[in-house]
Amino acid sequence: MNIPQTSFPRVVIIGGGFAGLAVARGLEDKELQVVLLDKHNYHTFQPLLYQVATGGLEPDSIAFPLRKRFNDIENFYFRLAEVSRIDSENKKVKTSIGSLSYDYLVIATGSTTNFFGNKNIEKHTMEMKTIPQSLNIRSLILENFEEALLTSDLEERKKLMNFVIVGGGPTGVELAGALAEMKKEILPKDYPDLDIRLMKINLIQGADCLLKGMSSQASEKAEDFLIKLGVDVWKNLRVQNYDGDTVTTNGEDHFKASTVIWAAGVKGASIDGLHAECVVERAARYKVDEFSRVVSVDNIFAIGDVACMNTEAFPYGHPMMAQPAIQQGKLLAKNILALQNGKSMKPFVYNDKGSMATIGRNKAVVDLPKWKFQGVFAWFVWMIVHLFSLIGFRNKAVVFLNWMYNYIRFDRETRLIIRPFKQKNKYSFESDK
Repeated sequence: MNIPQTSFPRVVIIGGGFAGLAVARGLEDKELQVVLLDKHNYHTFQPLLYQVATGGLEPDSIAFPLRKRFNDIENFYFRLAEVSRIDSENKKVKTSIGSLSYDYLVIATGSTTNFFGNKNIEKHTMEMKTIPQSLNIRSLILENFEEALLTSDLEERKKLMNFVIVGGGPTGVELAGALAEMKKEILPKDYPDLDIRLMKINLIQGADCLLKGMSSQASEKAEDFLIKLGVDVWKNLRVQNYDGDTVTTNGEDHFKASTVIWAAGVKGASIDGLHAECVVERAARYKVDEFSRVVSVDNIFAIGDVACMNTEAFPYGHPMMAQPAIQQGKLLAKNILALQNGKSMKPFVYNDKGSMATIGRNKAVVDLPKWKFQGVFAWFVWMIVHLFSLIGFRNKAVVFLNWMYNYIRFDRETRLIIRPFKQKNKYSFESDK
């Protein structure tokens, strides 16, 4: 990897997400050598992936180059690599570009989609955890409308214009709201010769409420917003199978759909190598103590979505969201420095700053520790929080200008099929070479 040898202890961080960046920032300009490994050379602001998928934002407006973030920091190194195995006995990580030794290892690999072992669902549904996956969804949506224009089979057209979103958490709710706004304001203009009334948006939730984990007021208001936007909300319904044509559920309701987006579960993006007792099997998250140390191994820490810290308040681990990841990362940086100086580490205590979700234009729900509100003001709060959470002035400016333009013009300019998703299309085009 051409990482120079140094007298400073080496901290290897796997993952450039919210948690990994928080640790790296806390270790800047310290007497440590910090090496960040990631399979992408950019940080992704995941809360806005759904806007990329629905043509509201350009993909590069929610991404930031990892090298740029640390290009003035001494003793910091970034390598584009995918880590395949952890060798805890020899204190090494094995990657796609070679092996690297460490003194301290921080696993911040985040989460991946959980299909709960259903191979058919995994094969035929769409994920939305990365920018490429969001671009695939964007292309698929638009390609289906292009195909719907060409077919004379009414049932086939309905299937192409039927969208099923599985999972009623923030991702599912926000995506359903964005699709409903496209149906209302944009698609009738783009496809005047297509009956947009045939377009159906189905949000399927296995629980008895949306936004489980937020307040009942937020759940009820979010459902009310979605229904008014024309979304069909299905609760207490579980998807059992999808063969690329029909969504089968545990009830009497089944759906013919060409587009099914799976937002029903996540699991930790764990790495091979650690002993079984280190991992919570079903959730694929590493068991850590109150200092984020992985149990049964030395000098290995796990933070963010991939870590499961059991506490009285959170017996199944902290929520797999940005805030716990950022807070764990900041504290871990301080604790690594404390270890270096022979001081005691501080246990992690999560400060819940609240949660929020947007359903569309002037529609959002916000739960703060002492205040819960919904509607237009909640929507402005949601926008401000997300805008200031983006990395880089350019990204903030581009997203803000996009939002203002979309708000004023009721438009989404980036509805482009730049990289077709389907392998075989019913319309012809010349592929880019």
